[in-house]
Amino acid sequence: MGTVVTIDIFGENYHDPLQIARSVDAAEGILREADEVFSTWKPQSPLSRLRRGELTIGEVPTVIADVLDECRIAKRVSRGWFDPWSIPGGVDPTGLVKGWAAQRALDPLRELDLTGVLINAAGDIASFGGPGHGEPFRIGVVCPGDLKRLACVVESPGAVASSGTYERGNHLVNPFTGASISTVSATVTGPELGLADALATALAVAGRVGLEFFSSLKNYEGLVIETTDNVYASEGFPMAETFLSGRPS
Repeated sequence: MGTVVTIDIFGENYHDPLQIARSVDAAEGILREADEVFSTWKPQSPLSRLRRGELTIGEVPTVIADVLDECRIAKRVSRGWFDPWSIPGGVDPTGLVKGWAAQRALDPLRELDLTGVLINAAGDIASFGGPGHGEPFRIGVVCPGDLKRLACVVESPGAVASSGTYERGNHLVNPFTGASISTVSATVTGPELGLADALATALAVAGRVGLEFFSSLKNYEGLVIETTDNVYASEGFPMAETFLSGRPS
């Protein structure tokens, strides 16, 4: 996955440091295993070898087929705007697998008596609970024109994923035309980070028209911030505060 992941744990009770360490190590192991299997930067990863045609889908770890099945779901619900099969060089589930791995890494931490856990995978956030009992995590979305400012704050329902061109440049490609796109920022919230991650990629590519995805998609909501700082959001987007002059519409 080639990125930095942080794990923050919150609790009000005393915890055995060794138990916490074991659970955190298990979460780290899940993330490292995902990187070993799915990295497109490591030439000998099973996914890289599958992309080159050296292995068939029946010869790679079954988890790759599982993730590709989730990619097919994401492609369908995004109406084709998320399409890992349209990328040159072979299928590339990167737009989903980072969030998918972070979501799975929460599992060994659920056994601890905590108020909440937050896993931040390069800005895509999987969580459960909150900083205190009955408190949701509040996640800031940076202003794409000034990364030292917040555009808004959202209340996380479990997953918050953002995508855009404001940090990595025009790395996103329209799957229908093959052209690079320049949508600045898209954020998706929902209960599961793998799908939210994929939908954020799709929404960043589609722009505000992609908000139509969410009219028929239960429990997921989207937000687009354009280069003009105009803000567009689906009806149920969990906005806590906004700091841009344009109100969500």
